[in-house]
Amino acid sequence: MSPGYYSRIPTLIRANRQQAIDGSTTVSSLTSITSSVLQGKVEDGRVYAVYGKEEYGMPMDEAELDRIDMAHAKYYALLEKKRFLAPIGDNPQRVLDLGCGTGIWSIDFADMFPTADVIGVDIAPTQPEWVPPNCRFELDDMEARWTWKENSFDYIFSRDLILAIRDWPKLVDQVYTHLKPGGWVEFQCVTGVVKCDDASLPPDSMLREFSKAINQSTAAFGTPVDDPARWRGWFEDCGFEEVTEVIYKLPMNPWPKDQRLKLVGAFEMENLLYGLSGMVTRLFAKTLNWTPEQVEVFLAGVRKELKNRSVHTYWPFYIVYARKPGGRPTGSAPPLAPAEPTASPDAGTSPVPASSPVSASSPAGPASPRRMSPTPVNQPKPEPVLEPVPDPRLEPAHGSK
Repeated sequence: MSPGYYSRIPTLIRANRQQAIDGSTTVSSLTSITSSVLQGKVEDGRVYAVYGKEEYGMPMDEAELDRIDMAHAKYYALLEKKRFLAPIGDNPQRVLDLGCGTGIWSIDFADMFPTADVIGVDIAPTQPEWVPPNCRFELDDMEARWTWKENSFDYIFSRDLILAIRDWPKLVDQVYTHLKPGGWVEFQCVTGVVKCDDASLPPDSMLREFSKAINQSTAAFGTPVDDPARWRGWFEDCGFEEVTEVIYKLPMNPWPKDQRLKLVGAFEMENLLYGLSGMVTRLFAKTLNWTPEQVEVFLAGVRKELKNRSVHTYWPFYIVYARKPGGRPTGSAPPLAPAEPTASPDAGTSPVPASSPVSASSPAGPASPRRMSPTPVNQPKPEPVLEPVPDPRLEPAHGSK
């Protein structure tokens, strides 16, 4: 792409929200970013966003932005050179990227679909100024009431909203309201639940302790790390059709024999070795009352185990996409190929085909009645179930250590 193709635009901030909603002012809800929002807040040597009604657990400094961009490449390899899975068709016109981070997904999507109007939104002003002419960014809290026009988006996307969302049913409801009839939504996220399909992870492993600490702390923070396992149910409760759940296994280091997954594992090991402090320091301090020094001592043991390729651990990576009823569908969910029986290290489990992640979809049918009542905050959430399903591609490389 030639340099002249990109245009320089300012990132905008949605202010005067209530006036814009109530119609009590004619002033635009978009203003310039203030210096305090640009600078953020420094805690324990890391910079955090200050915009939004709730604290976000991840930093917004250069180290974090580099990590996000590397994750973008990692997910491209994990999804076998795909940026998304929803069958959105060839001509989406208006697209919203929730929690866009560095804006890298928005920019790539805008390049893929030059006629689409792509909006990336985040609480941190970390996006570039030079972008495709059909891409722009806004600073906003996606959990507040949206001021975009209802029934206006063809596709709404989000990825890795970790430690960011405290009321998923409310967010799903706003997505439903602002999608055009027939439009698609897609959520993607890794869960911090360490999984292992064989006996290579010892019972006293530091990785097991890390997984327990992540689950305990994220629940106390109001952002349970296993919420993606509940997305499908929330989509169905809201009235979406063709709800499809796909679960990829994301190796935590380069232990698989498959070369693509070995690359994904190398990306993830790098991500964890150098990104763990930023991911959990604020979280553990606010929920477990750990000092930064205690966090680093704990993470030293975690990092040591991460380098051991004889331990075959992975994260579940959830993708759920669905269509709003009505309108003219832009595509349809592809049928799933039947699994071919293959050798499995775990007796009694059914392996998935080598080219497919674990997937399940809801049948399309008449428009479901929309349920407007989200799960109350104080109501216990149902526990997700993720059965270990061996994947032939995740066979350990010989001599891995």
